[in-house]
Amino acid sequence: MWPPLPSRYGFLPRFFRLSLASVLSNMMVPLAGLVDTAFLGHLADIRHLAGVILASILFDYLYRVLKFLRSSTNALTAQATGENDSQAILLAGLRSGLIALAIGLAIILLQYPIQQVGFAILGGSQEVESSGLEYFYGRIWGAPAVLINFVLIGWFLGREMNQVVLLLALIGNGANVLLDYLMIFQWGWASAGAGWATALSQYLAMVTGLVVAALTTSRQDFWRALPHLRDWPALREAVALKGNLLVRFLALISTYAIFTNLSSNLGTITLAQNGLLLQIALLSQFTIQGVGLTTQTLTGNFKAKGEVEYMLPLLLVSLATTLPIALGFAGVTVLFPQTVFGLLTSHGEVSGQITDYSFWLVPLLQLTAVAFMLEGYFIGMKEGTILRNMVLLAFGVGFLPLALSATYLHSNHLLWLSLLGYMATLAIGLAAYIPGRLKHLAPALPLETTEGLEQSS
Repeated sequence: MWPPLPSRYGFLPRFFRLSLASVLSNMMVPLAGLVDTAFLGHLADIRHLAGVILASILFDYLYRVLKFLRSSTNALTAQATGENDSQAILLAGLRSGLIALAIGLAIILLQYPIQQVGFAILGGSQEVESSGLEYFYGRIWGAPAVLINFVLIGWFLGREMNQVVLLLALIGNGANVLLDYLMIFQWGWASAGAGWATALSQYLAMVTGLVVAALTTSRQDFWRALPHLRDWPALREAVALKGNLLVRFLALISTYAIFTNLSSNLGTITLAQNGLLLQIALLSQFTIQGVGLTTQTLTGNFKAKGEVEYMLPLLLVSLATTLPIALGFAGVTVLFPQTVFGLLTSHGEVSGQITDYSFWLVPLLQLTAVAFMLEGYFIGMKEGTILRNMVLLAFGVGFLPLALSATYLHSNHLLWLSLLGYMATLAIGLAAYIPGRLKHLAPALPLETTEGLEQSS
């Protein structure tokens, strides 16, 4: 059906160059979070660790949900790059940047009601909540920088400017580690120090990204693009894609937020154990997302150029790359639990029994790899409606019934099974659409390629 092997996999060097930069930049984020956890986990009072884990639920909503800004910017920029449309490339970044700035400022202005509603919903003791509030009020001031960084990373990845993405990650997250050490250990700010360190490091990364964007954009192109910012048909298309991706991120983060919140109902020790296991899961997910972003970028680029013959091989290569990565993270955690969790906390009551639940990481991370690659595939094709419908199905059917049952039965194992239910439902649902979408795109194949396919069949 497809062209000979060397031809259909000719994108491999490009794929791995992009993936390396994306993976390294994505790993920096959870690695910095692990450093936060490690610093706080070695303080004498466990409430700082539990408080930050609890408060992080709000930032999962505020920041991880809003990562649709990165994904949508990446998809729009990649297709514009494939069409060699310099004005569309610039407009993709400008429109998304203005939206990010507006949302970031709104978050700062609404920080008090966000805190009131958020902590009213979240569980935890008074001491744990107090520590979480200190973290919240430090980190919240970084909202505009975080969202603009999402746009910058998506824009640079769409243009395949790998080195810039890696530079932003190194500067921002390296600063976060240094500031964590100063503010938590040296200055004794505990939870508040972790929050301020994260916020300040994001502004440093943002300034770096804006400087690079200015240096790589001509003033003439910038002024020519400004009048087209209010192109309503283009805006409607961009907003529709962003809206569908917002639902995707909201469903995913709601799943993990509910999981964490229900963990708190099972006790402080269970909350801490599940929080540490989720740190490993998130480290794997951020790594996998790096490959997913590459899949997204190349899918959009291939579609724009009419190089549809590469799209199925791209998906297969993405899966073959991410499944071993996910297995590696889970395997190290299951085989060497004392080493892994000993680095994150010195509290024996937390690390001693965490192996009772760590085996759940093996199937969870494998299913997550499949689901994330398929999501990147559909985002790259700008098929936001399909993705939106499937994540709602995964949340409402695959996750929620099991999670509520886990609370009723007071079972942490059933709670972990609910995460598997979400990822399995999403992966199966998206996979079912693949044959139809490829068949739909087949007429876009170049004439000579179509003739070659007919002869080979």
